[in-house]
Amino acid sequence: MNRNRRLIAALLLCTAAGVTVQQLTPAPADSIIAFAAAADLPAGRTVAPGDLSRISVPPGMVPAGSPDSEKAFEGKQLAAPLRKGQLVTDAQVLGPGLLTGSPPGSVAVPLRMADAASVQLVSPGQLVNVVLTSGNDFEKPGGSRILAEAVPVLWTSVQGGKAGPWLAGADTDGLIVVAAAADQAHRLAGSSTQGKLFFVLVAARPG
Repeated sequence: MNRNRRLIAALLLCTAAGVTVQQLTPAPADSIIAFAAAADLPAGRTVAPGDLSRISVPPGMVPAGSPDSEKAFEGKQLAAPLRKGQLVTDAQVLGPGLLTGSPPGSVAVPLRMADAASVQLVSPGQLVNVVLTSGNDFEKPGGSRILAEAVPVLWTSVQGGKAGPWLAGADTDGLIVVAAAADQAHRLAGSSTQGKLFFVLVAARPG
């Protein structure tokens, strides 16, 4: 009899403990659907069906500019590489989203470098000074001047594929696209017809 009482008491204690744990355990957080790279994707890749996958994340983890479906970015070119599982936004594909975070009034300016091979040395996100060299080696003495300082690179022809909405159908050899302020864009516009363009890699300024 005592044994049965002890067994019943133990069962009641277990039940009470289970109810207490259930009451103290917070309810699962709400989640929403976001879209991430289904595999490692290289810069320059044209997003194809199956490249993005659905994942469930807390609402606060979904960044601005996220697509509303797997097909939203299909046919667009990646401006930067993506790791498997990395959330995708419009800032990672060629288009207006590349200027995300740039100062108000910034514009995307395509530039053709005189040394096409040098474009292999620069990647999106790096800062460059754009230098114009005028004259030639025979009749006119050469001179150089900086047209824009510390402008970030948005895209380079080394990434391959299409150059996006700015340069659709154009010859992209030796091209880079930079983010420039209005006054810089004014100096850069048509500069390749005035001489030869080169870039100099520069470090970000402290602060």
